[in-house]
Amino acid sequence: MIVQTAPAGEPRFVIKMAEHTAFAGALARAFGNDRFEPVSPREEMLYVIDHHDQGWFDVDENPGRDPETGLPWNLIGTPRDILLETGKRSPAFNSQHSAYAGLLSSMHIWGLYNGRYGYSEQVLLNKIPGEFRADYDKMLDAQLSHQAALREVLAGDPETEAWIDEGRLFQNYKALQFFDTLALYFNCNGGADREAADFTHVPISATDDVTVTVTPMDDVTYAFDPYPFREPEMVLGFGGRYLTPVDDDDSLQAAMRGTPTAEQQVRLVAA
Repeated sequence: MIVQTAPAGEPRFVIKMAEHTAFAGALARAFGNDRFEPVSPREEMLYVIDHHDQGWFDVDENPGRDPETGLPWNLIGTPRDILLETGKRSPAFNSQHSAYAGLLSSMHIWGLYNGRYGYSEQVLLNKIPGEFRADYDKMLDAQLSHQAALREVLAGDPETEAWIDEGRLFQNYKALQFFDTLALYFNCNGGADREAADFTHVPISATDDVTVTVTPMDDVTYAFDPYPFREPEMVLGFGGRYLTPVDDDDSLQAAMRGTPTAEQQVRLVAA
């Protein structure tokens, strides 16, 4: 679950991870132009982008309440035992679709805790208290073993063996990270809190990437330099619901189910 920032005293926009991944998928579908190669293999990539946080589904359908806010647990503020389970479930779900979707999903989970394979300075694993580190190491080591098995499956099929060429594989990994982090940029921050941001290692091809700078023009319009999307201007939206704090879990779940879904829209343009 994502709880967006808002001015003090105002309702917070609460976004399920399925709504976050749907927005990431919309960005992926729009990605690509004369400079940036679109995602490929397209069907496989769009599936894993649409479902890269599928392990959160049951959590978001039955949300727990953060006693400090009276709202759902927000992202990594979620209790550690739940985070461990979501980390296992997302790759397991995607692996049921295909070995490639499972591989990218597993890489996504392992990368979240390990600086996104060196493409980010944020290393979540270093923030895990020592008494919980063994549980995370076990989960992440299992992901590496799972990845090795999936690579073997993909290497054994003439149709998919080229997909795991390191350049092409990490082109798609970096693309997934871009769509995820760009979606989070809009999901996590209310319009007044969005500042200019650099998105590093956005793939142009299997051999090249670039930093994309996003600059707010106002609370709705955002300029991209360089511009990575197919259409010269786009308006995209993502769902959520506006909630105020409640006093217990039952009230929170009733609010989540009873509050109509709203949409926030953003306009993407070239700098």
